Amino acid sequence: MTRVVIIGGGPGGYEAALVAAQLGAEVTLVERTGLGGAAVLTDCVPSKTLIATSEVMTTIERAGELGLKVTASGEDDSIASSVEVDLEQVNRRVLDLARAQSESIAAQLERAGVEYIQAEARLDGPTTVVIVGEQGEQRIETDIILLATGTTPRELETAKCDGERILNWKQVYNLTELPEKLIVVGSGVTGAEFANAYDALGVDVVLVSSRSQVLPGEDQDAAAVLQDVFERRGMEIMSECRANAARREGDEVVVTLEDGREIRGSHCLMAVGSIPNTQGIGLEEAGIELSKSGHIVVDKVSRTSQRTVYAAGDVTGVFALASVAAMQGRIAMWHALGDAVAPLNLKSVSSNVFTAPEIATVGMTQKQVDEGDLRIGTKTLQLAGNPRAKMQGVNEGFVKVFCLPVTGIIVGGVVVAPHASELIHSLSLAVAEKITVDQFSHDFTVYPSMSGSIAEAARQLHLHDHPEKPSKTQV
Repeated sequence: MTRVVIIGGGPGGYEAALVAAQLGAEVTLVERTGLGGAAVLTDCVPSKTLIATSEVMTTIERAGELGLKVTASGEDDSIASSVEVDLEQVNRRVLDLARAQSESIAAQLERAGVEYIQAEARLDGPTTVVIVGEQGEQRIETDIILLATGTTPRELETAKCDGERILNWKQVYNLTELPEKLIVVGSGVTGAEFANAYDALGVDVVLVSSRSQVLPGEDQDAAAVLQDVFERRGMEIMSECRANAARREGDEVVVTLEDGREIRGSHCLMAVGSIPNTQGIGLEEAGIELSKSGHIVVDKVSRTSQRTVYAAGDVTGVFALASVAAMQGRIAMWHALGDAVAPLNLKSVSSNVFTAPEIATVGMTQKQVDEGDLRIGTKTLQLAGNPRAKMQGVNEGFVKVFCLPVTGIIVGGVVVAPHASELIHSLSLAVAEKITVDQFSHDFTVYPSMSGSIAEAARQLHLHDHPEKPSKTQV
């Protein structure tokens, strides 16, 4: 029987453990904090639960447009002003759900026959794992090792997080009262999501962005929509500003910018990236190659520079998504244990930014289209013309579809809309299965529906009349 030891219990680790157990390996999973890792305990599950609450508030804000009102209102005539946010109860629910999900994973692993050890672990060479727990050190000789140790929120030396007023994204759930004024440093996905959530909950939010526009790594047309929504909702966005430091002064936090200006608020959320958990666990000594950023270098089947050691998840720096981590972990075990496997295909990965509206993407990006040599067919349709969007009072957002010239095969897409994370699935299937715009547009959609706009975009990319000149019109 093959012995497999997995270090890290996030999606990359526990999904790998389930596959390895299914394939008949003897599996031990070592995790220091709790099953599910950061994705379940402090990142994806908690943050998206908080965002789900904020989405309700966003919906309530639009109630007046739909003809809904209350007779006994709050400060003004809006329904939103009559709703009080109990942040302590919100965060209690957030953490309860995270804990319940972690327990569900534990039960699943137990049923699969996986041994779970809550402890620290490190390597002592490419085939030995040293577990450090309450009973001292335990050495395990193993055939296969999978590293899924994740990342840690990056902190500035001049802006140390204290968990009370200056917070990272693991600490925000300690809050029991809404901040009076929240300064969010960083306008990437994490910063934008939390800024959006707390703004929707009624907090005065200042978003400090080092770039000219929020979400610099996303589709820039989509990011422009979100920035416009943020500003129309009253959020202050300080573009092309870099935070140098943050300090506490009594009940205030003072954030110092690179140009010397200071911003004062009641709390500050530092969303300035993350660093891989690769230090002090014996990687260099075991001959495992690290990148300049400190991430573990892996190939398309998740194998490191040592043939007995694999890695999955954020620690690899491939794609900071739970879905990618899980797939990397599965692929690693399929490959290591001799099962049929296809290499990781990043061109079919879909991702989502959980803001209001959501931004979902898959496959080829607008940047790749603009920089590439092929004349990629592109069609953008604004949701303002979609009948379902009109009914729901949705005034912003769009769908965008990319296809190859001549063949019309769909190679990517963007959806900016409420629940874009659900709508993107049809485009994900199209990209993965190499479906053409004509095939896509011949399938039925419900009327009225947001998905109808995706089909319409594909229909307008019809290539039969002039296959050598795919449309690049944006409407």
